[in-house]
Amino acid sequence: MLDSPFRTITPNVVGNARLRTPQLEAYQALTSFSAESHSNDREVGIIMPVGCGKSGCIALAPFAFKSGRTLVVAPGLKIADQLHDDFDPARSDMFYIKCAILDGHLYPELAPIRGQSTNKADLEEAHVVVTNIQQLQGQNNRWLQDLPNDFFDLVLVDEGHHNVAQSWETLRSAFPSAHIVNFSATPVRADGQLMAGRILYSYPVFRAIQDGYVKRLKAVVLNPRTLRYVRREDDHEIEVSLEEVRRLGEQDASFRRSIVTSTETLNTIVDASIRELEKRRSAADDRRLKIIASALNYHHCQQIVQAYRARGRRADYVHSREDAAANQRVMKRLENHELDVIVQVRKLGEGFDHPFLTVAAVFSIFANLSPFVQFVGRVMRVIRQNAPDHPSNRGIVVFHAGANVASRWTDFQEYSEADQKYFDQLLPLEGLDFTSGDELEVVPSGPKDGTGVEVRAQTVVELEEIPLIKENPRALAALKALREEGYTSEEVQRAFEQLEPVPVSRVRERQAMRSALDMRVHTKVGQVLGERDINPQSHELDRRYQGRTNYVVLKSAMDREINAAVGRGSGERHEFTRPELDEIESNFSDIVERAMEKIFDATD
Repeated sequence: MLDSPFRTITPNVVGNARLRTPQLEAYQALTSFSAESHSNDREVGIIMPVGCGKSGCIALAPFAFKSGRTLVVAPGLKIADQLHDDFDPARSDMFYIKCAILDGHLYPELAPIRGQSTNKADLEEAHVVVTNIQQLQGQNNRWLQDLPNDFFDLVLVDEGHHNVAQSWETLRSAFPSAHIVNFSATPVRADGQLMAGRILYSYPVFRAIQDGYVKRLKAVVLNPRTLRYVRREDDHEIEVSLEEVRRLGEQDASFRRSIVTSTETLNTIVDASIRELEKRRSAADDRRLKIIASALNYHHCQQIVQAYRARGRRADYVHSREDAAANQRVMKRLENHELDVIVQVRKLGEGFDHPFLTVAAVFSIFANLSPFVQFVGRVMRVIRQNAPDHPSNRGIVVFHAGANVASRWTDFQEYSEADQKYFDQLLPLEGLDFTSGDELEVVPSGPKDGTGVEVRAQTVVELEEIPLIKENPRALAALKALREEGYTSEEVQRAFEQLEPVPVSRVRERQAMRSALDMRVHTKVGQVLGERDINPQSHELDRRYQGRTNYVVLKSAMDREINAAVGRGSGERHEFTRPELDEIESNFSDIVERAMEKIFDATD
């Protein structure tokens, strides 16, 4: 292999106006660390929010260490492709060219690890190797077995909060002398474990906002006034304050789940998120701004989509249970600005970039910090660079007070005081006002664990807006002075207003119900075939040999039973009335049973 350009070339970093502040500071921190001959730390971490130039930091890191050969590892294929592009000199937008890091005479040799397309000789010629962790897994992994343990002297890990899993430990031991640098927006994994290694550099979120790299955020908390609770054991009705609701939300997982899945709560989050979206669109004069919603599961995705469509919004969802082509069609509509709302269950996470997402609507439950920060990160990317005060660079997080979302911020205490203070302002852990609002009836519904509740009614809901950073420096100074006198942020600043529901016409509601029926049939067909281990694209259910797939055969049978249940013929689904759709909804299980009897009893 030729001498590594990471060792022989001095990159254009210091004083480079094209680099962002965190890229310069992280590079300086890594350079100082690599020069510490006395340091016993093998593994360190770099923390910076989404949209602040993390991939550029990864591209600069080999120069900081004067690496001979660097391995860059991503948690998945999509991020690996993005990182590969940043090192690829065949692309005019690769990082070294775009930011004028190198003058073009010599670029590091690049090799990807991707299935069988790359061999060991390719890696031996490379100065930087990019892959995803799945390529390096397994006891008999050919790469880890065939490469000498000093093959890489530097390992760079993107989304490094994943790397405390056992699969990453194998990678560590394969190259025991290599330094490891983990890069992430949050050092906490989904299971609560901290990212491995000492945090060498952290770029706080509040600086990222002030510097114009990420959107200025605020939270909108939905605060119902009181809660009427019927005890299951004696049917005794009691009324409690939302302080008690908050306590239940902190201690009872099934209560939290009931809150976010109830129709009333779902509708208030939908209404509040639409309200915030329209305010942002008007202020920014930009109809491309959108909502991203987090759902609990596949069925919940469909419920949320139906609620938005009933309010005249263009909504759709992506989910791992959908095939790749279906998800790709939805993503194409998102990129073409043909949607107002995208709903997902942790599908649009790391590596996803669509800066026009402006409102994050929280319909799900986050057990700890990392996935929540990843979700909020979807609305943090700025639309206009270096313009922190531009109205398009605003993000909103909407959640219900009973869902216990605010408690996720306690995890921030482990690594960044600055970020902890920032998120305390976004979602304060105490002081949310639960004394003003209206009543919400909850009745135990008898779920499997016997502890859930059913939300029956929710009338007036008040919105509490919590800005992150005050726009006026004098006002901020005044707030600091009040805080020094012992007043809390919640005592000196509240912005309440009553939530006005978005009008839902009977026509749109019926249309949304009809669309939801199509989604439900689609889901049920896939579920039935999956339970019976039947390939949807095979033809064993096609007894008439018409070339129809198993999916088409079963769906057609369900469609016929649906039509028969309300006395409709083929091709009349667009004529379904609201009462007919209600009847189909209430008898859906029986309809499915009849369709299955006709298909499977005839083929047994």
